[in-house]
Amino acid sequence: MPSDRQRRRSTSVSEPIRAVIDLDLPGSRISRHIYGHFAEHLGRCIYGGFYVGEDSDVPNERGIRTDVVEALRALQIPNLRWPGGCFADDYHWQDGIGPREDRPRMVNSHWGDVVEDNSFGTHEFMDLCEMLGTDAYISGNVGSGSVAEMSEWIEYLTRADDSPMADLRRKNGRDEPWKVPYFGIGNEAWGCGGNLRVEQFASLARQYSTYVRDHAGNEVYRIAAGANADDLHWTEVLMESFDDLSAEEGKAAPFQALSLHYYTMTGSWQDKGSALDFDVDEWYLALSRALHMEKLLTRHGQVMDRHDPNRRVSLVVDEWGTWWNVEEGTNPGFLYQQNTLRDALVASVHFDAFHRHAHRVVMANIAQTVNVLQAMLLTDAETGALVKTPSYHVFEMNTGHHDADALDVHVKGAPTRAVEGGELPLVSASASTKGDTALISLTNLDHESDRIVELDLRGREVTEMSGRVLSADGLAAHNTPEAPEQVAPVALDGLRRTENGIEVTLPAHSYATVSLTLA
Repeated sequence: MPSDRQRRRSTSVSEPIRAVIDLDLPGSRISRHIYGHFAEHLGRCIYGGFYVGEDSDVPNERGIRTDVVEALRALQIPNLRWPGGCFADDYHWQDGIGPREDRPRMVNSHWGDVVEDNSFGTHEFMDLCEMLGTDAYISGNVGSGSVAEMSEWIEYLTRADDSPMADLRRKNGRDEPWKVPYFGIGNEAWGCGGNLRVEQFASLARQYSTYVRDHAGNEVYRIAAGANADDLHWTEVLMESFDDLSAEEGKAAPFQALSLHYYTMTGSWQDKGSALDFDVDEWYLALSRALHMEKLLTRHGQVMDRHDPNRRVSLVVDEWGTWWNVEEGTNPGFLYQQNTLRDALVASVHFDAFHRHAHRVVMANIAQTVNVLQAMLLTDAETGALVKTPSYHVFEMNTGHHDADALDVHVKGAPTRAVEGGELPLVSASASTKGDTALISLTNLDHESDRIVELDLRGREVTEMSGRVLSADGLAAHNTPEAPEQVAPVALDGLRRTENGIEVTLPAHSYATVSLTLA
């Protein structure tokens, strides 16, 4: 039976929905890297978020907040993208190395027009990655940088011998090279990364990628700045820029993936909508626009399939999430917004889409990790308190999908709601299997009604089951230093065995995971 907390969130229970899952027919591998993160020099993401300096009263290790590291390690974050974003194409990496007191200052013209002292640079970022146990995803400067600058950065990071850049790294205190698996060739070249036409950028992407070399056994996966949302022409031209993709296997060259950026909002770029003050219609509008990601993955994937039927080139959604108007009283250039249950469900339906497109999507990066946009963590500037957001909990509940094999979920009888001339399915689902386990994700988008989902499980016997659910009393519920668990996962009591599988009662406006042990 549902708990009292789960029961009072809804007003009714509708007819059952059927979800058919063949547990013995695994599909494409869901890369753990779709659960990647993004840390830009923007607002209080780096300074005050990840980095407080060694003299701070906030507990830290070499200036890096230990509570942030601990919280993110629990998510098993697979990669971290840095230094941007728009900031990347203004960033010159040699300004951020050497003694901190000698580093030149710079103007962060994109985000708040503030002056930064470059105290957080390459060594600090790589130290952070080692503390997190995560892979580095470096975003290189194409917009205002040079081929030589980018070439020297990868040499500085990864070369082991006595080359000029390796020697410079040692002089700055790091003897052994780092591993840098992922390198971005520019960011949003169609906008803040240079306002280029795709025909211009395609040539630059080939040129810059050539000089991001593999040193000392470090194999780099190069990701060219891809399309903004529905811009299929950008993807078309980049795919045409490859010399030959006819081979069935092998590494595509000179780069290996294209990026894609898409943000969810209910208004325009000038007035994006409120993070907290929204009505039921805006609830559904946000979720409908989040589901547009499925169409984007399908359409860009179709373009890529025409040129690359063997799927040697991958798609990386390295910026996604909600983008609301900034919180009142905060710097408009810092993009600080509250994070509610609605944001959590935006995340859950994105992950369902990424799982279904695991054959092409190999990485995704939520924007952003701390204190910016759809953040995992919020830090209080006055008290130093750390808050885990509802979106954080969706990431944590999904760790079982990391590097698991996707399972098709055939949902039948799901209700819909008319939104913007289309129909919004009110139940979203995905599933995966790994060894003798399976994990099923279920999202009930209905703002007021519980939903019963009958899981028709085929192909393998289920020996054990358990569930967790994330919901709250209100659609705009969120966590604060005073109420840090207003939105937090609890045990899902509404599980019942049936002749064909499991019956799940999903509370209204909730996200749930069902974990199975298989014979």
